Amino acid sequence: MLDFPKSHMIKTLKKQFFAHRNGVLSQQLKAAGDPHAIVMGCQLVDVVAIAGHYSKDSRLAQALWDESHYRECRMAAPMLYPVEEFTMDDALNWCNSLEGIEIADVLCHRLLRHLPFAPQLCDRLLESEKPLLRYAAWRLLLNLLLLKKIEDPSHFIAKVEQELQSAPAYLHSLLLSIREECC
Repeated sequence: MLDFPKSHMIKTLKKQFFAHRNGVLSQQLKAAGDPHAIVMGCQLVDVVAIAGHYSKDSRLAQALWDESHYRECRMAAPMLYPVEEFTMDDALNWCNSLEGIEIADVLCHRLLRHLPFAPQLCDRLLESEKPLLRYAAWRLLLNLLLLKKIEDPSHFIAKVEQELQSAPAYLHSLLLSIREECC
């Protein structure tokens, strides 16, 4: 595992992302409205492999997360944050700074679902009126259901049915998957 100053680590990570860049995918992501100023077009499997060379470190992960204009840094950050150090306040702050569905998916799958307070976080996010926070809540809930970390999913069924009535297209299939897992 690499162990040297954080700013140098971030520069090294960015160089590795650049080495794995995919121009075609980068252009497709930008054309589809990716909100990041810098998009290398790395595939998730490449980001996972690159992040795997680093020790989990909350300061490095936070520094990567703070690089909000850089898609691949935002993807790698949840992979490098130690679960035992990530607090509810950290989770809420990160969720409130989400800029797109892809990063919400990575955050939920790579970090949030492993938190001991993940079900409570899910409930808190569902209270939000912000569409992206609600999406993150539903994505997290599906992760938790698949991992059997929700003891009684029945209280979510009514919420899912209500949300389905006005759900945007990007959320509809996710809600149907949750409904299927709850029943």
